Amino acid sequence: MIGTVQGTHSDLTNEEIIMARIEKANLDQLSTTTRTQLDAVRAKVGKVPNMFATMANSSAVLTGYLQFGDALSKGELTAQDRETIALAVGQANSCGYCLSAHTLLGKGAGLTSDDIQAARAGKGSAVAELAQRIVATRGQLSDGELAAARAAGLSDAQILEVVAGVALNVLTNYTNNLVRTDIDFPEVAV
Repeated sequence: MIGTVQGTHSDLTNEEIIMARIEKANLDQLSTTTRTQLDAVRAKVGKVPNMFATMANSSAVLTGYLQFGDALSKGELTAQDRETIALAVGQANSCGYCLSAHTLLGKGAGLTSDDIQAARAGKGSAVAELAQRIVATRGQLSDGELAAARAAGLSDAQILEVVAGVALNVLTNYTNNLVRTDIDFPEVAV
């Protein structure tokens, strides 16, 4: 059983907060498949972000994350919707890495600064509101909350994709919070 650590994040020294607790994978020791996946990320993003390089320690985790994200990108939600979910969930989970990454990616998807702030607050769209409620209630939405999402124009497929987007972002939030991944995007305040 894993024991608990006494104290809070604010009790940590600057050195403890900055240092990653799981290092990035050694690129020279990766399988061809994992290297190919990281090359594809580099081609798409322009670099291999630290989160991906850390996830590469487990080929299963990296593959699962990439395949799940790819599948969701082919769904009914737009890139703006997916970034909105990432921002709402990142804020709910106090993930500085994801908030920094998705602020930049959100702008690239067409979100304005006001859209980004609204998404972080779980406001501004049915998608942001639903994502925030899913996180806050751990998916235990009331009939009224689900009806409100439908009344706001979300189809059942879109509602399920918001749930999936929340799950995907919880994976990255928890990974980055646990690892303390070095932020390699323009940093934003949590």
